[in-house]
Parts: sequence; C-alpha cells; structure tokens
Amino acid sequence: MPGRVEVPSLEELDVREVSAVSSAVLKAAAHHYGSQCDRPNKEFMLCRWEEKDPRKCLREGRQVNECALEFFRKIKLNCAEPFTEYWTCIDYTNMQELRRCRKQQAVFDNCVLEKLGWVRPDLGELSKSFPTRPEPNPPIEGELKPSPFGSRLFFWSW
Repeated sequence: MPGRVEVPSLEELDVREVSAVSSAVLKAAAHHYGSQCDRPNKEFMLCRWEEKDPRKCLREGRQVNECALEFFRKIKLNCAEPFTEYWTCIDYTNMQELRRCRKQQAVFDNCVLEKLGWVRPDLGELSKSFPTRPEPNPPIEGELKPSPFGSRLFFWSW
C-alpha cells in the first residue's frame, strides 16, 4: 500500500545508551573514541548516506552504541582519574582554551597507552576515508575516438 510507513518495533529501538555525558567529556574522549570506534561510525554514516532512511540502519546504529558503551567502560575501568582531571579542565576553560589542559591530556594519553595500548591518533588521521590508497583506474583498451556529433554539452551565452 503506497503511503504506508513501516515503523520499527519498540524491541528494535530499545538499546542501552551512553547517558549523562557532557560535551566536555565527549571532547576529552574524542580522539581515542574516534580511533577505537572508527569503523562502526563510518559504516553507520555510509549506511545513512546510501539508504537515505534511518530505519534501514538500525543494526549499524546499534553497533555504534555498543562501541561507545564499551569504550567508556574501558576508560572508567582503567583511566578514570586522569580522564576526569582532563575533562574537568576542559570544562573549566569553557572548551575554548584547550592549550591550558595539555598537562592533563598528556597524563590521560599516557594512561590509555600504558593500560589499553591506544595511541592518540595524529591530527587529521580520522578524517581519512581510505586506510590505503585505492587502486588506479585500469588502462583503457582500444582506441578512443571523438564523438561523431561533437560535444553533448551546450553552452548558452546571454
């Protein structure tokens, strides 16, 4: 029936969420979270882009949520004190002057490196879409000839 919208059931939508996390906490965790949950986040965003319907990406969204929960569990279990000091510093500077929190950042980064083996990613590393360079286009076989009717683009001048 056209015009009928399929709505997911409550069971499909019911997930345990990361709750009570301030923007300072997210900013402090961003680099390590980004490196640890890179794949599920990119898969979710790719699904949203390709499907144009969030209902079709519930599975990927659930994976993002599970990764975030597991990430914060590990931080709380292994590096709660340095992390708290770092995000508190960010909060006190109103998230404007992060340079004042470099000492706390270094302590937190050392903690996650020692206890979890996570290296803080370099600036711009997480925005790369391909971990390796894609293969070049294959060589063109045969001879390329110009179109017998000229260009199919029309340029109008007014």
